[in-house]
Parts: sequence; structure tokens; C-alpha cells
Amino acid sequence: QVQLMESGGGLVQAGGSLRLSCAVSGDTSDISGMGWYRQAPGKERELVVVLGNGGHANYADSVKGRFTISRDSGKNTVDLQMNDLKTEDTAVYYCNVERRTWTNYGRPINYWGQGTQVTVSS
Repeated sequence: QVQLMESGGGLVQAGGSLRLSCAVSGDTSDISGMGWYRQAPGKERELVVVLGNGGHANYADSVKGRFTISRDSGKNTVDLQMNDLKTEDTAVYYCNVERRTWTNYGRPINYWGQGTQVTVSS
């Protein structure tokens, strides 16, 4: 199994920065993708950024130019640097990992952390 643990959330003023970290443990083999999602009050969970095996990151338009994802395979972490935060960024942020294993016949298996709260005040 894969376990994910997010950290780094908190309260920040608009225009400030936060860095979220996702610690990945367990069986980290056959990972086909990693990313961050978020869920704001009254909204459905939405994609923030996804990082594929090729190392290319695809960002949501709402965070492009402000957020940056990075992966450290040696430390087994996936970080999200968030700059110029806006009140609209307030949400619970979730780390996501996708694996494709032969035991599941190549079908994707998604793992999620418990989330970390990010609150941006005006």
C-alpha cells in the first residue's frame, strides 16, 4: 500500500506564500502520476496540478504562474510551492498518487492523503 501525508498548510495573508509537502511511503513502485488537488467550501474537489512520468507538469489556469510542483524521488516527497496566494485559494489541499500495477492488470489505482488546510485572509 501507499500512504500519503500532507503538511505545511496554515493561515496566510493574501499575497503571501506557503509550501506544502507530501510524504510518500509504502510501495512507491510503478507510479504513473502525482499531483495536488484541492476542495474549497461548497465546491467539488478540483485539480491543481499533475506531474506525469515524463516530468511535465500541467497546472490549472487559476494557479498557473503562481504554483510550482516538485518531486524529490530520493526523499519520497511531492511539494507544492504556492506564491502570491489569493483568498480564492482557500481550500483543503490533497496529495494524489497514481499507480499502475500488474496485479491490477495495468488499471490505475489512486491514493490520497488526509489533506491540509490552507486559509488565505484578505
